[in-house]
This record gives sequence, C-alpha cells and structure tokens, in this order.
Amino acid sequence: MDSQSSGTGDSPRREGGSIPGSGGMPAFVVSAPEPSMLPVLIAVPHAGRAYPGTLLERMRNPGFAALKLEDRYVDRLAEAVAKETGAALLVAHAPRAMIDLNRATEDVDWDMFARGRPDNLGSYTPGMRVRSGLGLIPRRLPGLGELWKRRHEEEDLAARIDSIHAPYHACLAETLAALRDRWGAALLIDLHSMPPLGFRGGQPAPEFVLGDRFGVSCGGALVGSCFSFFAEARRGAAHNRPYAGGYVLERHARPDEGLHALQLEVDRSSYLDTRLVEPGPGFAAMVSLLTGLVRRLAGEVADLGRLNALPNAAE
Repeated sequence: MDSQSSGTGDSPRREGGSIPGSGGMPAFVVSAPEPSMLPVLIAVPHAGRAYPGTLLERMRNPGFAALKLEDRYVDRLAEAVAKETGAALLVAHAPRAMIDLNRATEDVDWDMFARGRPDNLGSYTPGMRVRSGLGLIPRRLPGLGELWKRRHEEEDLAARIDSIHAPYHACLAETLAALRDRWGAALLIDLHSMPPLGFRGGQPAPEFVLGDRFGVSCGGALVGSCFSFFAEARRGAAHNRPYAGGYVLERHARPDEGLHALQLEVDRSSYLDTRLVEPGPGFAAMVSLLTGLVRRLAGEVADLGRLNALPNAAE
C-alpha cells in the first residue's frame, strides 16, 4: 500500500491513496494497533467529506446531494468505538460522490460519459445498482434527479479507480488478512448509516439492518450473536432487508477461510440531530452500544480462530 505512518506508540495511523484534484489529500486512513488487540476491522467507505473544488463545481446541488450521499458522521462513531475497543479501523476520506467504494469497478453507467461505452468493453448490460442511479459514480438521487451538470471523462474514472478504489480495497484485504493470520479468524464490520425507514405494518421500523448477503459472508453464529445483542438492548434490528451488503462483502468475505464480514446499517436519527446533519443527543449512547457489540463479537471471533487452529495443533 502506498502509505505513510503518522501515529505514535503502538497504534500507527497510515494514510493511503490520493484524491484527484485535492493536492495530494489521502483517500483513506487506516489505524491498526500492533500487535492487534481484537480480530475485528471496522471499515467506513461512505462517510468521506473531502470534496475537491473541481468535483463540487460539476455537481448540480453540491450541498444537498453530498449530504444525501454521505453516511453522515458514521466515521465519528467508528473512530470512537475503535478507540474504546482497540479494533482496527479503515476510514475513507474520498467522498462517495467521487467514487463508491461499495461498488465493483464494472458497475459503471457509461451514458454518464462523454464518449459513451468503450469499444473494448464488449457486451454490456447495466446491473441493478447502475440502473437505480447508484453505480460506481452515482448519477441520480430520488427527489433530486441528476447529480451532474455535464458528462464525465473516462480518464477521470480511471484516475479515481487507480488512486482511490484499488488502494482502498488492497489495504482492506491486507489488514483483514493480517488479523486472520494472528487470530485464526477475523471479522470485517462494514459500517454504514441509513435514513429512518419509517413504520412498517404498524410496528416501529428497525434501528439497525444487518447484512450478510443472505448467509454467504459470515458465520451464522456471529450473525445470531448480533441479533441477540440487539434484542438484549431492546433495539430493533432487521436481517438483509432492505440492505444485504454490497461489493465490499462480496469481494472480501470468505468464511471458509476465516474471513467473516457483516454490513451494519445504523438509523441516522439514532445518533444525529433532528435535521440529520450534526451529531445529536443519541451519539454517546450509540457509541456505547456499538462498543459492546464489537467486544462481544471479538470474543466469539477469537473463539472461532482457536477452533480453526485445532486440526493444525493435532498434526
């Protein structure tokens, strides 16, 4: 990873990648105690707020659109939880408006580009995320419409992939593998926030949505422990609907190799103010709740790692 160390003591903070047009601002920061204290990595791909002027100039309604695209201040939740628990932490500074780190590099709406679809792409059928307007570069938002004043250039996309997307995912894979190698198993918590879901069938909407790609990305015992934890705390949680997890889980989760991954969506109204803009009165309580969740899961992942090591010990 192209990075530099800027921390002290045994918890280095490394910067990686770069945001095009920002004068060299890092695309992400990873903080991982050495040696690791827990077999858990918290990653935050959608809370980046480092908007280059060239990007804002292209946006139709930059203030409103940026706020709608961001997982507003969920990085601050993650930073507080990592500080309390010692979990490794990966936070993207590059904004989702520039490139969505929870999308594959193939999830491109080529109608957004000046020269259209490249001739060497072959047959191309846009996926569901692209058709919805939320591909690798977001195109439109409900209630707002088109995000951009003009079409993009293919060279800009290539630069964003090379300097943001590729190094971010390389860092994520490297950090997660290092935890697995030390503990025998590792858990990625891909942390997001969601707008309030509203009431459903007369019942309060869930405050959390836990995604495991319908059982593919994480061991069932860990998922069950999450729901037990939220039930004990009397906090409502849903499973995979409406958010089952995206490209991050698809790319990095391999439970059969000891690499488990969950996507956790948190209702923004639980920790932001009534405008969903700034940290609110529920922020500290949310940090405390997520700290307890990480500590419980960390112990169970460590147990899984010890079980994974038993066959080797017997040889």
